[in-house]
Amino acid sequence: MNPPESARTWTTPALLALGRGYQAAAVLLAAAELDLFTALAAEPLTATEVAARRACDVRATAMLLDALAALGLMWKNGDRYAVPDSLVDALATDGRHSLLAITRHQANCLRRWAQLASVVKTGRPAEPAPSVRGEEDDEASFIEGMHNLAAPQADSVIQGLQPLEFTHVLDVGGATGTWTIAFLRACPSARATLFDRPSVIPMAQRRLGAAGLADRVRCVGGDFLSDPLPAGADLAWVSAIVHQNSRVQNRALFGRALAALVPGGRIAIRDLVMDPGRTQPTAGALFAINMLVATEGGGTFTLAELREDLETAGFVGAELAGHDEGMNSLVVARKPGAV
Repeated sequence: MNPPESARTWTTPALLALGRGYQAAAVLLAAAELDLFTALAAEPLTATEVAARRACDVRATAMLLDALAALGLMWKNGDRYAVPDSLVDALATDGRHSLLAITRHQANCLRRWAQLASVVKTGRPAEPAPSVRGEEDDEASFIEGMHNLAAPQADSVIQGLQPLEFTHVLDVGGATGTWTIAFLRACPSARATLFDRPSVIPMAQRRLGAAGLADRVRCVGGDFLSDPLPAGADLAWVSAIVHQNSRVQNRALFGRALAALVPGGRIAIRDLVMDPGRTQPTAGALFAINMLVATEGGGTFTLAELREDLETAGFVGAELAGHDEGMNSLVVARKPGAV
């Protein structure tokens, strides 16, 4: 079999570099889990001082700090370490554009990816292993991390849903309200229902309150894999959810969305959408592995698969409303009937 013209020619140095690519990531992720950037945000400290503040071993802390400095993630002057202002902004707890939560979530992903060979042998997801911060903080990092990723792009992404006409949006698995807020900004006369696990609802209420939108949003706790969805919306927003599910689970979810929508209402799915050969986009092929190690049946799907599952649930007119190499592709479909 002849390789395609676009196939990469691999050299020995390139293969070795790819194989050790985890090393720099592991250094960054450990520092985020231990909150070292916050510890050093206010003033330079020695390794001994950092270790004392974070209840860590001094020798191990010094070696981690040296590795961070070697990577340009910290500065070292004598025996003191400091964090560049740009990284305080991004990786300290109170950074103005903090990526700390999603960085900590990536550390949880790394622990699962390390078990990939075993997962492929067994077909079972990786054994979960909580971070040094504990399971409760890991969940909070995941929820806040989704906001880290979505908030900067939410306003522009939903413009792909033209005509952007709705009176009531149902944000399925809405987390802390990032997308709900963007939708209500886009349509000032609309209202919303945010549906997510009961443990997430207080986080959503805080963010919605801070945005001044609490009076336009009803927050409902439940499990979108098993519970009926709140009825009455004319737009159901399903953002970065379908990849967590098997196709059987997605058909059931789409069926619950259909039942919740008014006649003529639309469903909009934001997610990775794979080409028919399933190797492009590259981000989608890699994200499928993320779901392989983390879920029972999740993955990334083609437009044909999503269309078939939507139509099986009862939707019509499924089409690609926007294509993206990452998570921001949009698939829309309609419930039969008139609004």
